[in-house]
Amino acid sequence: MKSLGNIRRSFAPWADPAAKPFISVKNVTKRFGDFTAVDDLSLNIYHREFFALLGASGCGKSTLLRMLAGFEQPTSGEIILDGTDLAGTPPYKRPVNMMFQSYALFPHMTVEKNIAFGLRQDGMGKDEIGERVLQMLKMVKLEKFASRKPNQLSGGQRQRVALARSLAKRPKVLLLDEPLGALDKKLREETQFELMDLQQNLGLTFVVVTHDQEEAMTMADRIAVMSHGKVVQVATPAEIYEAPNCRFVADFIGDVNIFDGKVTASNANGVEMSVDENLTIRLSGAEPLAVGSTAGFAIRPEKLRVSRTPPANPRINAASGELWDIGYLGDMTVFHVKLKSGKVVKASSLNAQRAVDDPFVYDQEVWVTFAEDAGVLLKD
Repeated sequence: MKSLGNIRRSFAPWADPAAKPFISVKNVTKRFGDFTAVDDLSLNIYHREFFALLGASGCGKSTLLRMLAGFEQPTSGEIILDGTDLAGTPPYKRPVNMMFQSYALFPHMTVEKNIAFGLRQDGMGKDEIGERVLQMLKMVKLEKFASRKPNQLSGGQRQRVALARSLAKRPKVLLLDEPLGALDKKLREETQFELMDLQQNLGLTFVVVTHDQEEAMTMADRIAVMSHGKVVQVATPAEIYEAPNCRFVADFIGDVNIFDGKVTASNANGVEMSVDENLTIRLSGAEPLAVGSTAGFAIRPEKLRVSRTPPANPRINAASGELWDIGYLGDMTVFHVKLKSGKVVKASSLNAQRAVDDPFVYDQEVWVTFAEDAGVLLKD
């Protein structure tokens, strides 16, 4: 039997042309008066996928989630869930449940009654409700807190109650709107992995809305990066980070250094571009571009190496500069280097050794270098 980790690593139905999407959003537009919140958006989500909608405030991600839940209706387009068009289907008749950022727990009810509320509304029998509530309490490890009320719980415990209530009706899809926003950093990080394990154990489809990049990168099988009501890129976290398809995604996800230059050579082996008189970038394996065209080059801080001595070829993928800032973060050190061109780049290095005999110092002249496969070309 495969472990959950192995199942997660091998899970990629979107890569199978024969796989049928569980949720299909087809050319959906949502307007509020003259404002277009979601603009002709299409995407597919697969059964048992943990899918994240990521973007800044106002990008349309929460509006899309509310349309999936039935709280908003599309101005145009279709939303199909498990082969059924959801047009006109009210929220209470949809096989989905939504967990809100505020948790929306009933303050006068105990944990047990909060979890049972939706089951009672559906007319489930008393014995069956009791059994289901007990299952949910065990699942979120709150059996000892069944008789407490929300104000007697910590933020993390309230979050678990809301999750248990959302899952008690066994929806086909769980929608989560900024589910961890109210938790402190340490608890939020712990809960991310709890949600991942829970989703795998239940075999459900989770769709989460978040503006937290780290949260999306940690939990999701795939991420849809949104901007101005549109999906800019849909890919796995690794693909989003390592191979952004445009300047917006490269700049939005994590830290990045972006250089602009002109293509001076291009063939099947890669691309060479001139940034300025002190820096020429050579990128292997890149898609050929027209010589003379302009392009951007994005590279993450951890891909840059800071050294005191010049490389063998100081004109290719190398630039000298002055060390302006040094930030010691415990597990890593962050460097800000001002190149001769005046551009300031950010580099980072893991602190693999406990002590450094010859540390870098401010205003020191250093070299910044990187490998030919360390970055990605941006054609827009």
